Amino acid sequence: MTRTIEIKPVTRIEGHGKITITLDDSGSVTDAKLHVTQFRGFEKFCEGRPFYEMPSLVERICGICPVSHSLASAKACDSILGVRIPKPAKKLRRLLNCGEFIESHALSFFHLSGPDLAMGFDSDPAERNIFGLAKKAPSIAMDGIRLRKIGQQIIEFCTGKRIHPAWVVPGGVNKPLTEEIRDSLLAIVPEGYSIIRRTLDWFKGSLENYREEIRSFGNFPTLFVGLVNGDGNLEHVEGNLRFIDSKGSIILDQANCENYHDYICEKTEDWSYLKSPYFKSLGYPDGIYRSGPAARLNVCNGCGTSQADQEWAEFRELERGPVLSSFYNHYARLVEILYCLEIVESLLNDPDILSPHIRSFARNNEFEGVGVVEAPRGLLIHHYRVNDQGLITWANMIVATGNNNLAMNRGILQVARRFIKGDKISDHSLNRMEGLIRAFDPCLSCSTHAISGPGLKVELLNHEGIVLDETFF
Repeated sequence: MTRTIEIKPVTRIEGHGKITITLDDSGSVTDAKLHVTQFRGFEKFCEGRPFYEMPSLVERICGICPVSHSLASAKACDSILGVRIPKPAKKLRRLLNCGEFIESHALSFFHLSGPDLAMGFDSDPAERNIFGLAKKAPSIAMDGIRLRKIGQQIIEFCTGKRIHPAWVVPGGVNKPLTEEIRDSLLAIVPEGYSIIRRTLDWFKGSLENYREEIRSFGNFPTLFVGLVNGDGNLEHVEGNLRFIDSKGSIILDQANCENYHDYICEKTEDWSYLKSPYFKSLGYPDGIYRSGPAARLNVCNGCGTSQADQEWAEFRELERGPVLSSFYNHYARLVEILYCLEIVESLLNDPDILSPHIRSFARNNEFEGVGVVEAPRGLLIHHYRVNDQGLITWANMIVATGNNNLAMNRGILQVARRFIKGDKISDHSLNRMEGLIRAFDPCLSCSTHAISGPGLKVELLNHEGIVLDETFF
């Protein structure tokens, strides 16, 4: 008879989900799945709304990465307007995006995965949390708090709010940067450099402690996707799509993001509300690809900033080709924080950053628009269609966590087969299952969308828990 182990909920991630592991008679793992159990359906909520509300509306999808949603949405709306936004507005959007990357990556690395990384996957589960980290490694915990605050301050100083700022609008941004705010932001950059440099030194020196996790946390061949600029360097806000295979060969380069549907398809499964995108020409599930921090460093030719380029070169020396283990997402997050600090410093020293020319105005001149950015967790796509009145008639969002859905499920199966044997299931084994998911840093509030299937299931239970009736919406 088969036996099922359930991890519910998966802890230290954003949102709610569970993992199920199926064992055969001998105790060997036969299957493992990540179930996203929330249903939100933001695409449907947006229908009938004026397109110019979208950048603010979609920020409510998530409190951690609202900036990414507003940027992708605004770029789609720019296309609907049929305008090119002013260069200062592009720079301000990039500045804001760097703030979100810094705070989101710091949250993931220090607060969510930090207890495992600093205290060990086999540490006491009662202390394996942010409070235990603050007790056992207070300097690391405080660095995480301070670095996240720096990212939040960049967002707050630019927009007036740390969460759901509603500053990015179709055609640009709605308020210029003042000289006083620029100087205040420049003053916090040096501390960010100090924190990330010592964190990189500590983490690189500790990698030998995690050889088992490196070998088993999503360590398999897949495609990788990311945005690159015209030189093939790392890009978060603009750029075009690049896909590479597991050996590093480019299979699609400088692909126009507006044509994403020529390369990416989506599928749903009945055991999760999270969609599974895949590379179209290879089919499902062979078209599995990975997105996010390590994928971005795999696909690019470099970062394009001096300090991050040095770290990128060291990162790429981990393996002869692309870095396959998803454990290294933790490493890549630190490299990207350094990159973002360099971009912030460069932008703040650019005279254009204080320009009042920050928005282009128009009415809707097109009936369709696509906006693509890199969110901290990976590629984010917003695609809208509007009618003559500028009301949304259809919307599709492919979120970063969805892009990694196939890889996360294959990864937990790999971890389960490595660490779970027989009838004795230890906490340490189960924590590694969750650790694999944390390496991808999924945002399940962002990821809960559907394109087909039964949708929301509602059950009617009696006082004994027996299902009397059920229906689907």
